[in-house]
Amino acid sequence: MGEICRKFAAGAAIAVAALLSAGPAEAAGASWVAPPSEQDVAAAVKAAETTRAISFAKSNFRQVGHADPGRITLEHKGFPVYTLNPDFVADKPGAPAGVLRAIAVTATAATGAKATLRAAPDHAAPTGWSVGNVLSGNDEEALSARLRPGSVLLNEPQINGWYDLGRDGVVLLQASLPQSPVGQFMPIAEYQQQVHSRYADKQPGSVYQRGGGLGFKQTLQRDTGPAGSLVVGLIVLGSAVVLGGAFLGWRWRKRRISPK
Repeated sequence: MGEICRKFAAGAAIAVAALLSAGPAEAAGASWVAPPSEQDVAAAVKAAETTRAISFAKSNFRQVGHADPGRITLEHKGFPVYTLNPDFVADKPGAPAGVLRAIAVTATAATGAKATLRAAPDHAAPTGWSVGNVLSGNDEEALSARLRPGSVLLNEPQINGWYDLGRDGVVLLQASLPQSPVGQFMPIAEYQQQVHSRYADKQPGSVYQRGGGLGFKQTLQRDTGPAGSLVVGLIVLGSAVVLGGAFLGWRWRKRRISPK
């Protein structure tokens, strides 16, 4: 396992949205996201407390600090993380901008170092949730603290963008390849137009794909877990972005840990 570097949070650093199809922008009537229940959040936190999940966190800390992390403590709170919805980009009627991808739980080593355990639904797990991967740092917790009342944390993995998503629009909190000013509010219909223009021509069967475009990965599917691999790709936004994307993809792979 390679050294972990926490510069990028949930989802691939540069991954092309595989299932997004073209359609006119009419997102003003988009539905609100489906929030997890209190029972789901509690089950996700409980999954992070298992011996298996704690061992993943210890492996992460060892990779970063090159030393035994000592006692691991967990936040008894889960932070829901949503990811960009292909149906929203495709302008399917009523499609919300994001769909729930995981619930993040912060772990702290005796040294004070932070890591994030991501729990996702798992019907085979006793609680119905399990931790599929651990990421260094606590971006999800820190960014959740910056949300407006009533907003949720939305990840646009194609640019590693993190947004405050409200019913009326989005505010970009941070991004590796920002496509709009950080901190500026954008109405939901305008955001739909923006992501549609970026990703609608990248779906399977497109000219882009037939021409050898990279990164056709279902970004919304649950991570395959500790034995799984993270597939990343590049968005073709010009040669400079391609080169930058290659670097970002490398940094992402160094951030993610897949304990064995």
